[in-house]
Amino acid sequence: MLADKAMIAENLEQVQSRINSVNHDQKVQLIAVSKTRSADDIQGAVDAGQLHFGENYLQEALEKINTLQGQNLLWHFIGPIQSNKTSKIAEHFDWVHSVDRVKVARRLSDQRSDSTNELNILLQVNIDQESTKSGFLLEEIALVVPQIENLPNISLRGFMCIPSQANPSQSFAKMANLLAKYPKMDTLSMGMSQDLELAVQNGATFVRIGTDIFGKRA
Repeated sequence: MLADKAMIAENLEQVQSRINSVNHDQKVQLIAVSKTRSADDIQGAVDAGQLHFGENYLQEALEKINTLQGQNLLWHFIGPIQSNKTSKIAEHFDWVHSVDRVKVARRLSDQRSDSTNELNILLQVNIDQESTKSGFLLEEIALVVPQIENLPNISLRGFMCIPSQANPSQSFAKMANLLAKYPKMDTLSMGMSQDLELAVQNGATFVRIGTDIFGKRA
């Protein structure tokens, strides 16, 4: 089902207003989560000025990246990463938010072409130690960062989380404390349609919004 282009433009404006309504010092970039959405829906967002898009499923994303090439779009991979998919992710994306194993970071580094810009990566943090979520535990980060930050062809920029639904504010505050320990890093990817204000209050620099831009999925 195609979303109406005028509705997408209006929704983007409303989401940006929500971001602007929160008192914050950091620059906040809106990522339109376009998984399961058509290339036409994405084009509607592009026509309204949106350039950053988040995708979860590699094959679906590659088709859209190919269809929409030549518009200076920035593509963010935000879904689970299978080791056998890292080559295509390294080749076609600008950012990867969901690095949850050192092995995945090494593969992305090895498979990013030397002739392209560095691939920006974020470490996914299981900030509340939830058994249903993947990601590094908080106590693992200090061991993991030195193994990853000097790999060639990638740039470790910060962290990503999916917060506890019970207490997202606490989750976001813990993420802010984590980033503060790494002055070379500048990125926190956190906050979705239901909790973006809380995320921005706690220092989010990327918010990942799908439903509130494109409407409910069919």
